[in-house]
Amino acid sequence: MSEPQPVLQKKVCMLGAYAVGKTSLVARFVKSIFSEKYQTTVGVKIDKKTVRIEGQKLTLILWDLAGEDDFYQVRMSYLRGSSAYLLVADGTRRASLDKALELQQKAESEIGKVPFILLINKLDLINEWEVKDPDLAALSEKGWQVVATSAKTGVGVNETFQALGQRVTTGRDD
Repeated sequence: MSEPQPVLQKKVCMLGAYAVGKTSLVARFVKSIFSEKYQTTVGVKIDKKTVRIEGQKLTLILWDLAGEDDFYQVRMSYLRGSSAYLLVADGTRRASLDKALELQQKAESEIGKVPFILLINKLDLINEWEVKDPDLAALSEKGWQVVATSAKTGVGVNETFQALGQRVTTGRDD
């Protein structure tokens, strides 16, 4: 009888401006739910979900950080120990992409180069998007993984968390 494999645990932070959908993305991934009711995150909310990556169990400990447009130094301390992070922007608000780019620089200076994926959320409202293809193409050219998601419909959500899990366990971007 073989011994059970240990479960890896990895801390993943959700970063982005106010009201981009970080909490909704986590709820969609962890509980398969979506609520139209806006929930403000105060400080940090922690959830977890175990996934399988190439037969290995991986528990993602998701730190949903409050999305304030002035990202205080104290919040940067929440990043310590992170194996990865998800940057989230709201496709209907171009300024939220600028904030995500700023947060990426701050995160990298705080914890170094760790895997991250940029999510452009609210794909269900694509007709209202202010974030355009040239913006996204420029980031892809820099080597960033950019994924359009919808916490409301679930499009791209599970796949993104799986891809990030893949990156933190194997170092590959399959």
